[in-house]
Amino acid sequence: MIRLAIMQGRLSPPEDGRIQCFPRLSWQKEFSRAVEAGIPAIEWIDDTYGADINPLRTEEGIKELQKLMKQHGVNIPSICADTFMEQPLVRCTEAQRQERLKLLEHLFRQAKLLGAHHIGIPLLDNSALKNLQEIDEAATALLSIIPILEELQMELHLETSLSPKEFPILLWKLPHPLIKVTYDTGNSASLGYDPHEEFSVYGSRIGSVHIKDRKRGGGTVELGMGDTDFEGVAEELKKIELKGLYTLQAARKEANQEIALLKEYRIFVEQKFKA
Repeated sequence: MIRLAIMQGRLSPPEDGRIQCFPRLSWQKEFSRAVEAGIPAIEWIDDTYGADINPLRTEEGIKELQKLMKQHGVNIPSICADTFMEQPLVRCTEAQRQERLKLLEHLFRQAKLLGAHHIGIPLLDNSALKNLQEIDEAATALLSIIPILEELQMELHLETSLSPKEFPILLWKLPHPLIKVTYDTGNSASLGYDPHEEFSVYGSRIGSVHIKDRKRGGGTVELGMGDTDFEGVAEELKKIELKGLYTLQAARKEANQEIALLKEYRIFVEQKFKA
């Protein structure tokens, strides 16, 4: 049985024209919606859009989240820290980098109170690592968070657009067992990467999976409608016996049809990954 979660916000209509964001208008309602969709966990989002009201960031908010989790039987096993995609740890001043690392430590400590297992940082789009110097800068910054990981016994998961030749360079610079990889099925397909090659070079470091489908060189589409090699990915995940989280992050359809769509996606995932 895989551990399945839904990316926060996918249980609600899009806000402010955003595909993915902290749902300012409906985050409390997403707990009951997750139950309705048959999905037992939510991967929480921290981003700049919701920073001023996200309950994850405050003591009072944590208490409210704990209450909602208990009331609905829905847990929060991970945090997707999209803030660091918008405000990256590279291409910034040293003062900005230290401020952002301080926020990351705060998020880890808050997430621990919810029983979360890891925080994921997307090194994508605005935060993508573009050369060896940026890989080195990112690694140096992330090394400083290791004492926090060890203290809290939590993991940091990195999601990148780096190729199977480049990603191992970053991981080689971060050789700690609490630093792992989030493998995104759709992003790899869009970039034309071969999952067998990817897993051959860093499969042992994969700690979680984001499930989506994309056309090669294109955007996100409904599960099964793109170029993601789900069979190949499932084969490789079986080899490494992944025990980590599988988070649905698949394409949206019509607004207010989120629950029906997620029920379809859940069945798709259960069939493909033999839940």
